[in-house]
Order: sequence, then structure tokens, then C-alpha cells
Amino acid sequence: MKTIIVCLCFVIIGSSSFAQSFQSFDGTKIAYSDEGKGEAVLLVHGFINSSKNWNNTKLKQDLLKSGFRVIAPSLRGNGDSDKPQNEAAYANNAEIKDLMLLMDHLNLKTYKALGYSRGSIVLAKLLTKDKRIGRAVLGGMGKDFTNPDWDRRIMFMHAFLGTQPLNSQTEGAVNYAKTQNADLRALGLSQKYQPVTSPKELSKIKTPVLVIAGDQDKDNGDPAELKALLKKGVLKTVPGVHNSTHTSQAFSDEVLAFLAL
Repeated sequence: MKTIIVCLCFVIIGSSSFAQSFQSFDGTKIAYSDEGKGEAVLLVHGFINSSKNWNNTKLKQDLLKSGFRVIAPSLRGNGDSDKPQNEAAYANNAEIKDLMLLMDHLNLKTYKALGYSRGSIVLAKLLTKDKRIGRAVLGGMGKDFTNPDWDRRIMFMHAFLGTQPLNSQTEGAVNYAKTQNADLRALGLSQKYQPVTSPKELSKIKTPVLVIAGDQDKDNGDPAELKALLKKGVLKTVPGVHNSTHTSQAFSDEVLAFLAL
């Protein structure tokens, strides 16, 4: 669905696909899956998604087949993670703190990371905070998120908080969220306090970053403009639209080639 914004992870003990959780800095439970035994790759999902949305993608399957360890959290307010209703729970880069503490919890000294759609927005800020990331992939994203007054973010914030009437761009997203039994207020607060990474901050990132998007995807700005802000940025385009590109074999192939370097 084009109207789903910026952006895109069970508790079963004793299998290779553990659904686990830990308590973050403020007591919020963060759920995550952890599969595989090799070099760690963190997958950060997008809006109205969870860790489970990665399960049937070519990317996750190929990462595991290639010997990577795949860690996929559900960001606070999503999936099986807690969904705090107070604004303070989402402020001051709470999602970034969660991810860094998850990596601490798993005793990881280094890891690679990929975000898609809103997950790329979260990962961009994480890249400015966590020096353990060896390589990163920002999928389905241009540079629009660098604007703290981004009209698209504000529009979806109001739509999910119910502070403005729905329109043709937001109605489909809200209705979809309801079909997923998502918490609308939590999603609205995640938009209100969404991380903002300035062009200056992006220019200081020393980590190699792959910017990748579908050839029909300009939902969140031009990926080439995002790549231009990154010191070690690489741009790749594959066939697809925003809401399906990350599931494709072409996307997986480009990501695997980059992460393997």
C-alpha cells in the first residue's frame, strides 16, 4: 500500500527461532527473534510492522542460508513488544536506546544492520550513536526524514493520534493498522517522536552504507540524495515499489553482496 508511511520484527523456547524479550532502560519489554550462529545482522522493520514481517522475505532466508545470525526486534509500540501509552516512552530517541541495549544484552561487540522504510530512519540515527556497526543498509528511503518538520511524518502523526481527520493518504494506513490489531496511539507517538538525523550528522558517519530502493519508489524522497549525504554511501536500485521491494530476490542479492564485503 502506497499510503503506508515511512517506512518497515512467539515465545517459543527450545527452537532455533527463539522469540525472546528483554527489559529496556525504562522497563519496556522489547521482543525480538534471534536465529543463526554466524556474524550478526540486525533487521529494523518499518511502520505498522514487527519482527515477524521479515519471516517470509527472501532477505531473511538468504541471510540465514549464508551463515549470518539474524536478530529482528519489534520496536516499542509494535508486535509483541510493550506499547506504552505515555508520550515520554517514545521521546529522546527511546527506540535507539532500545536497540543499543539489545545489542548489549546479546553481548555483541560488532554487528551489521539493515533498516527498511521507517526502519531506515531509526537505523540512520543508530549509526550516529553506535560505533559497533560495521556495515549498514538503508532501504526504501530518501533524505526527507532529515527535515524535523517533514509534512508526511506530521500528517501520519495526526492521523494515528486522531487529532486531525483522515484523508486519502492516511485512511488506508489507519484501516490497515486496525486489521493488524495495531495500537494506533503507540504508532502515532512513534511518529511524533520519530528520530531526526540531520544532513550534517549523516555526513559524519564513517560506516559504509548501502542505500537501496525500488526503481518506482520515491515515497520518502530521492534515495540518490540520501546517498550523496553519506561519506561512504553506495546507491543501488532494483525493480519494485515501496511496499514490496524489500521482499524481492533482487533486493536480497544486492544486500547480501554488500554485507559480505
